[in-house]
Amino acid sequence: MSISDIYKLFQQHSTISTDSRNCPAGCLFFALKGDNFNANAFALSALENGAAYAIVDESEYATDERFILVDNVLETLQQLANFHRKQLGTKVIGITGTNGKTTSKELIAAVLSQKFNILFTQGNLNNHIGVPLTLLKLRPEHEIAVIEMGASHKGDIKELAEIACPDYGIITNVGKAHLEGFGSFEGVKDTKSELYANIFNQGKKIFINDGNEYLREMAHKSGFTNDDRLLKYKLILESSVDLVTGSVVSCSPFLKMQCTTDKQHNFEIETKLIGSYNAENILAAVTIGHFFGIDDATIKAGLEQYTPQNNRSQLTVTERNKLVVDAYNANPTSMRAAVDNFGIMEVANKMLILGDMLELGEYAEMEHQTIVDLLESYQLHNVLLVGKLFAQTKNSFKCFDSVENLIQYIEKQVITENYILIKGSRGIKLEKVISLL
Repeated sequence: MSISDIYKLFQQHSTISTDSRNCPAGCLFFALKGDNFNANAFALSALENGAAYAIVDESEYATDERFILVDNVLETLQQLANFHRKQLGTKVIGITGTNGKTTSKELIAAVLSQKFNILFTQGNLNNHIGVPLTLLKLRPEHEIAVIEMGASHKGDIKELAEIACPDYGIITNVGKAHLEGFGSFEGVKDTKSELYANIFNQGKKIFINDGNEYLREMAHKSGFTNDDRLLKYKLILESSVDLVTGSVVSCSPFLKMQCTTDKQHNFEIETKLIGSYNAENILAAVTIGHFFGIDDATIKAGLEQYTPQNNRSQLTVTERNKLVVDAYNANPTSMRAAVDNFGIMEVANKMLILGDMLELGEYAEMEHQTIVDLLESYQLHNVLLVGKLFAQTKNSFKCFDSVENLIQYIEKQVITENYILIKGSRGIKLEKVISLL
């Protein structure tokens, strides 16, 4: 069956499921495969649970007309998403980056939703499955879609950009993350640049932080020069020819910013975000909102209403302490930014609970030692390090092999009236200690 034929079915059955246990009545079930599962074996169960049709790629499971046999279920899902995206007039913004892409996506959505009917990536559905699933939620009433694109290997962004066909692109930044998959920092830049290359080849536009030398270099290599396809923003104090500029007013603990649009319109934004490293994420949202014709007051309202979730740069106030929770992920770039911000934060009784940064490959030992040295330079003494990588560094801090060992330690302490930074890779599971503090 061709993609156009499957699309006709999709127009009648527009809900997609990839979980045979959760099949809303009349949905299309895609029998995906993984390293440890083969959903072809559950296709009949999906139909029994409510699916109208099941798309499979193993003939032995296609036993009647309710099964649609294709060569590859994942590729069919991706092709269907691409076909659907092209049928609609929705403007698509593709966003990627080492750090801040999810927060930036949320901020951009908060601004654009003030004026437009938008669709944006939910949670972290930003991979080769999540992106097509998001695109298949597009409806004719959607005016703009903000599609987050994640990557852990070379070629990932190229694949996702070809599926989403973005009209605009933005790379929040590039840093040292997933080095195991990318091979090096150059590999990170090359992979993220795949979004720029796609946008350039389609004759479309990018939003770019003109203060980031890596992004300027990547844009130039992708073919962009100083033309009207470069929509710039910059974190600087004085006005310039850039579309939007801004500066940090304060960060104690919430980020407050001064922004300028069109070199003359100034306004302040009081966010609910922790960390000066979020200033560029705010500026990206201001720039995109401004480009799409949203006035400054409405941009300000959208950003000030936004509250971070899912352990990303959020302040959690308990009966005993104030927690700066950033335990969703960590890499050397984001960890340094968090420690730098916490180091200069004007609060008393600082405490840090930091977990290992994973997927760094051969760079792991060096990068963890660099963070430990940074902690020593700030004279941050009340530090608890969690994970085998931090435990192997030369340091003067308390180290724990696992979060379970840390929990045993915390349960024996009286920790009160502290400002506590909690940051580590998702796999360390530092969120387990929040309830104890």
